[in-house]
Amino acid sequence: MFNFLPHSVLQMSTIFLSIVIEAIPFVLLGCIISGALQVFLTPERVQKILPKNKLLAILVGSFLGFFFPSCECGIVPIITQFIKKGVPEHTAFAFMVTAPIINPIVLFSTFIAFGNSWKFAFLRALGSFIVALIIGSWIAYINHSPILKADLQPHTEEHHEHGETRKHSFSQNIWSVLVHGIDEFFDTGRYLIIGALIASSMQVYLPTQFMLQLTSSKIVGVLVMLVLAFTMSLCSEADAFVGSSLLSLFGTNAIVAFLVFGPMVDIKNLMMMKRSFHGKFIVQLIALISVIVTVYALVI
Repeated sequence: MFNFLPHSVLQMSTIFLSIVIEAIPFVLLGCIISGALQVFLTPERVQKILPKNKLLAILVGSFLGFFFPSCECGIVPIITQFIKKGVPEHTAFAFMVTAPIINPIVLFSTFIAFGNSWKFAFLRALGSFIVALIIGSWIAYINHSPILKADLQPHTEEHHEHGETRKHSFSQNIWSVLVHGIDEFFDTGRYLIIGALIASSMQVYLPTQFMLQLTSSKIVGVLVMLVLAFTMSLCSEADAFVGSSLLSLFGTNAIVAFLVFGPMVDIKNLMMMKRSFHGKFIVQLIALISVIVTVYALVI
């Protein structure tokens, strides 16, 4: 039916659909979790749960992903809701960079992809913790620029009226979760579509064969794999299988960079971050993550 279209367009369309179909369930799950946080998580509960010490709060955020797993496709709505509910920004972003990596499904898929070896799963998890600690510390102690856009800043809770909290039945709360999740899904979904379109076009039209030949030095190989991780925009539950296929060509250092960087920064994730966070902060965040991952990959 579409034979009149150029092969590159058909290839791009196939990749676009695969990215969207792969990402939608996780984005929907993230939006439903965001809805649950909106309804059930209160700033008072946050204050009770999280330690006051900033470093301890960063550590809590870093390990939270193991018990509260999320794919990177749906992480932005969760982080946005965390911050709106009073979770410290340094805790929220420590969670953001580790959750798509240290959750059990991703660790096990990495174990399987590399021939039932825990080496790359361990190096991947360790790298994410190092990035989380540095990013969290940067946000807690150094960064003073605003992160969340003005229209997403925390507001007075809708269920407060005349200083009293209205009680809702469980069924009303569940309905509120679904309504908020669906609204969030359609709001976030358009950025997923744009990101998937850009990612698919870059996979087709970016000269990857030329990039794959740039394996002359360790640092060049690492940088090439960072670019590939960003442009391919693979789900963290599947990227290890791509990484293992490139291991003989690029070596351990570059593949570890690919496995750590991809779940933290890719095109579809960037588009969703653009909706919620200030552009200056996003640029600084991506630059810092890139430097940390590069240095980590070179010294392991």
